[in-house]
Amino acid sequence: MISAAFIFEPGSYDARFLALDAKIEAAAVATPGYLGRETWQSEDGRLFNATYYWADLAALKAFSGNADHLEAKRDYKLWYKGFHIVISEVLRAYGDGSLEHITATLSHPHPAPPP
Repeated sequence: MISAAFIFEPGSYDARFLALDAKIEAAAVATPGYLGRETWQSEDGRLFNATYYWADLAALKAFSGNADHLEAKRDYKLWYKGFHIVISEVLRAYGDGSLEHITATLSHPHPAPPP
């Protein structure tokens, strides 16, 4: 499993951005190997993180070649103050089983701490 964290500081969004964003989201979901995404916001509200999960690197590469995605990457300065992307291989995921998560297929119950 691969995760791609898109960390960004928003700027100003216009109608073109909103249309591209909707197309890109639809393209991601339609890409074989797309597993889901989760979003987070920094405590101070300045930065956002959209982490996308993929079955493998081939799925991420297939999505990365999407024409709308490439257009948005080319013109990112129109809508973002800055961005940073982290591509990671998800090796392990675990928890107590009470929360659903995209990585659940990798999860192994984590034993409860001793009393």
